[in-house]
Order: sequence, then structure tokens, then C-alpha cells
Amino acid sequence: MEKEVRLGDFRFRASDKIRYADTDHQGHVNNAVFATLLETGRTEILYDLAEPGSSFVLVRLVVDFRAEIRWPGTVSIGTRVASLGHSSIKLEQGLFQDDRCVATAETVIVLIDDVTRKSRGLPAAALKHLGVRAGNG
Repeated sequence: MEKEVRLGDFRFRASDKIRYADTDHQGHVNNAVFATLLETGRTEILYDLAEPGSSFVLVRLVVDFRAEIRWPGTVSIGTRVASLGHSSIKLEQGLFQDDRCVATAETVIVLIDDVTRKSRGLPAAALKHLGVRAGNG
């Protein structure tokens, strides 16, 4: 992902409140919480896109930590589609506190059949919502 990252670069946006319990002994938000914040951004756009009998599963998550997140406050989460496969969605995400990018991430999600646990094609409604062309997120 490019060096200068702004929230406005992302089509989908969400936010989350930082809780005191998210902090660690050093007084900043624990790095494990970054993954939870990224999940908030993904879930808000993916939750209703799976058809009955299917689910999205996380298969890859790469996080680049750029700065601390401090309590109290909120975090804005930006998400965009980097590419779409037959059953997979590659997302790029950014976490922002006070307009400063604190982390970027690359995530791959795959749609699976709940019974067979094998991948299945993305539904047309999901493709339409996410944008069919790569990089339109």
C-alpha cells in the first residue's frame, strides 16, 4: 500500500470506540486489538453479502503497524477492494486515529459453503456491492 494513506482513499468506512480495556501495560492499544478493529471494518461490508448456507472466512491478514493508538478516542477504519476472485476478496484497509494512519492491512476473505467447508463462488449481489473491477474499492 502506498506510503501516504488517507481515510478518503477508502470507499467503505466504519468507526469503533477505543476502550480502556484495549490498552496494555505501556498505555497504548495492544497490537491484537488492531485485528479486531480491522474485523469491524470488514464485517460491516461483508456480513449481509453471503447467501444462506455460506460464510466468509479469513484466510490471510498482514498488518503494518505505523503508529500507536491511544485511549481515549475512536478509530476510523477504511476498507477498499483490491481484487476479486471467483470465491475470494482481497481487501486493503487502513486504521486512522485523529486523521493519522496508524496501521494498514491486506486481507483475503474466502466464501465457503457451510456444509462442505469448500469455497464457493461469490454471489452476484456481492460482486455488485463491492464493485466488479479490481481497485474500485
